[in-house]
Amino acid sequence: MRVLAAVAAALFVVGSATSVMAWPTWPKVGQPAPDFTVTTFGGRTVKLADLKGDVIVLNFWATWCAPCRKELPTLDALFRAYAKYGLQVLAVATEDSVPQEKLKPLAAALAIPLVRRMTGPYHDVGAVPTNYVIDRTGKLVYAKAAAFGVDSFNALVIPLLKEPVPEPPPPAPASSAGSAQATPAP
Repeated sequence: MRVLAAVAAALFVVGSATSVMAWPTWPKVGQPAPDFTVTTFGGRTVKLADLKGDVIVLNFWATWCAPCRKELPTLDALFRAYAKYGLQVLAVATEDSVPQEKLKPLAAALAIPLVRRMTGPYHDVGAVPTNYVIDRTGKLVYAKAAAFGVDSFNALVIPLLKEPVPEPPPPAPASSAGSAQATPAP
């Protein structure tokens, strides 16, 4: 009986510690999108701030995933059609099992950038494909493990592309601390 109680207590402690430490935090829909930095196969480094005012799709996929293999050409075609309206699509391969050398021919054939490296809190949400959509204001509006088809993509993204690009904030006034000018005496 004591052994059973000790095992139950140990499982409770391990389970509690695991639930506190092991769960990753995901970006939250409806909140400002957390920053990220990606490096593409083309060697470009892109940050979220570089895409300000655009509608961004972060697509997490895997080479072994059948829905991903169907979705990637669809995303590429949609990017080709809507890039001129401010659409950005970044495709991130989720597994390290495929050497990057094997992905280079695919990266060269697609218009959407394939990502070699990514930093930030984004990752698949338990399954692939996973898509995150960030609107023109920088708010995360969608995060889901599901493949986009043309209709579901258009239903979500086209209204976002129709929104006006936000005006940039006015420049901050120049500091007057170092530029004091003499005022003529009356």
